[in-house]
Amino acid sequence: MASRFALSKMSSSLRELLPGLALLAALALLARGLGSVAPIPALLAAVLVGGLLANTVGVPRRFAPGVETYARWLEVGIVLMGVRVSLDALLDAGPKLLVAVVGVVVFTLAIAEALARGFDLQRRLGSLVAAGASVCGVSAVVAVAGTIRADEEHVAYATSTILVFDALTLFTYPALGQFLALPDRVFGIWAGLTMFSTGPVTAAGFAYSEVAGQWATVAKLARNVLLGGLVVAYSVAYADGESSSDANTDAGSPSDGDSVSAATFLRNLWAGFPKFVFGFLGMVLLASAGVFNDAQLVRIEQAYQAAFLVAFAGLGTSVALDDLRETGVRPLAVLALTLVVVSAVTLVVVQFVF
Repeated sequence: MASRFALSKMSSSLRELLPGLALLAALALLARGLGSVAPIPALLAAVLVGGLLANTVGVPRRFAPGVETYARWLEVGIVLMGVRVSLDALLDAGPKLLVAVVGVVVFTLAIAEALARGFDLQRRLGSLVAAGASVCGVSAVVAVAGTIRADEEHVAYATSTILVFDALTLFTYPALGQFLALPDRVFGIWAGLTMFSTGPVTAAGFAYSEVAGQWATVAKLARNVLLGGLVVAYSVAYADGESSSDANTDAGSPSDGDSVSAATFLRNLWAGFPKFVFGFLGMVLLASAGVFNDAQLVRIEQAYQAAFLVAFAGLGTSVALDDLRETGVRPLAVLALTLVVVSAVTLVVVQFVF
């Protein structure tokens, strides 16, 4: 009886997802067709057609559950892409890349937190914006919000601000890279170190070239792994009692002195940690060990390209132009200045080191 109930529930969930999955597949096929006849990468075309749909007729409610799975397809694509990443190249660049990742994350945090204070943002809001800019976009905002007990309004502001810049950098980075004639590897590492969220980083990288996409993803995954350290750092920073900079905290919101239980802390940390990184590294090791033959590698490559097309079509549907009107000016200014300063400095360093 229990197994029959489980099968019925699984069947119901699948029926709920199918319309949205079919829509994503249709958008992906349309993007592939556009990419073959127009001077635009298919992956970037997927984002465009998804965004066009979302900002014109909108995504009907019955399609939403399936469309919202796009983040999972992105993770599947990243894991499978591991077979095309050279372990030797990864180990060769590893020490330099890790130093660059840590340096850029710390530098971004310092710049964003300083600008947040300069623009008189409420302390928690400034920290959420800094967290999103420094490590992994919306995922970092959500993970840190649970640790510092930020209220829903601050989470919404920080999230929408990050999403605005995700949409903007997705298109401006490849264009700027082409204008500056950046080598594929340099562009990929630069994008992976300075753009905010994993989806736009991967899309921008592969829009530039296959090699750039791989290095952008590797650099971004290395940043994502630092989420645990970021959560710990903010947990410590907000455990020292009420700060004077919190004088304008809304009445009724939690104080900095409120404690977060160890169980809650670990749950927030694990929920935000990019677990698909383990799958990616596993595929790199398997491919480097010669587990897959040439025919299998070709099929896996076709699979991750298809997964990316579907994922980026879904990513496009999450780009809401209304966010530009609803997001506060000061968080936008903080992120804009942070992005300009960090991107400029990082580009110079990456060109010199890599």
